[in-house]
Amino acid sequence: MLYAVENRRSIRKYRRDDVPVAAIEEIVRAGMLAPSSKNRQPWKFIVTGGKEKEGFLSAMAAGMEREKVQPLLPGSAGYLKGAENTLRIMEQAPVLILVVNTLGLDVCAAASPEERIFAICNAQSIGAAVQNMTLTATQMGLGSLWICDTYFAYRELCDWAGGDLTAVMAVGYAQESPRPRPRKGMAEAVEWRL
Repeated sequence: MLYAVENRRSIRKYRRDDVPVAAIEEIVRAGMLAPSSKNRQPWKFIVTGGKEKEGFLSAMAAGMEREKVQPLLPGSAGYLKGAENTLRIMEQAPVLILVVNTLGLDVCAAASPEERIFAICNAQSIGAAVQNMTLTATQMGLGSLWICDTYFAYRELCDWAGGDLTAVMAVGYAQESPRPRPRKGMAEAVEWRL
């Protein structure tokens, strides 16, 4: 497992080769084995490719156009160009795995402190599932990209997915070998209180 942790990279260029269904099933199974708060398992995975993926990408493009004139994320407008690049990456990847939060709250809904805490716990659970999937893809020789730019088209993509779309993971055979990104050192990232 340490091999996958050390060698996982965010892949942004993919070959067109098909990914075997058995490999996708193993990746999703790894996500389903993730720990979850109170064992709620707040996830539904949607695997999409081909024509169905085109519908998802059209919804993403429509949402990004809407975001330019009627923003959900007005303070993040400077990142919209990055989302346009992410759309191109998703077009390249042969498979997208969407993670719908089955217990999710609408991001614009008022929530009590307890509901907010449950939402945070569910988001952590989904994060663990996606991490398991990225590591499994790496172990299998596949590239992946954990995508959050979908929030620029949140409403449109939630409608397409039929629920609270929380994360997307692109999967395919890498057409690049990026170098490791800089990481904080132990002294900066860890505070010891023994």
